[in-house]
Amino acid sequence: MRIRTGGPESAADLLALIDGAVAWLAARGRTGQWGTVPWSQRPESVERAERSCREQLVRVAEAPDGAVAGVCVLSEHAPGYAGPAGERELYVHWLVTDRARSGSGIGAALVADAVREARARGIGLLRVDCYAGGDGRLVEQYERLGFTRTTAFTVERLAGPWPGQVLARRTDRSDD
Repeated sequence: MRIRTGGPESAADLLALIDGAVAWLAARGRTGQWGTVPWSQRPESVERAERSCREQLVRVAEAPDGAVAGVCVLSEHAPGYAGPAGERELYVHWLVTDRARSGSGIGAALVADAVREARARGIGLLRVDCYAGGDGRLVEQYERLGFTRTTAFTVERLAGPWPGQVLARRTDRSDD
């Protein structure tokens, strides 16, 4: 797998991966995280993805065949609901992988890449947030990737409350 820097053109790949995740989750009755409507069909979601890919660091994981297998979007600014870190940080705003390639280490590779990026910037903290509802599997996945739970939060939406969890991982330890 190759990881490269993307940019504004990566928004289409990000949306395609999210659409695939929405379909995969919905097929399993797990609609609380991202709903049932493909994000590429929701103008506000398209604008959000385009803005993220334009304004933040985009890292793209490519499979050996050249297909986009995952996207990770990073910045040194956390969303307001995550609360202050109390130190300089690198924040994972998006981490989405191709569901057809699940279990192949794409997410782990993108997290390892984010840790390297944080270290290169002299940043000792990597944070991420995720959906904490349902069976809690997503939070557990981030814990398997070396993150620790910090702050729980809830975002109020028209469709109802969205439970989230902020997680953190030190990047300045030699045992990582």
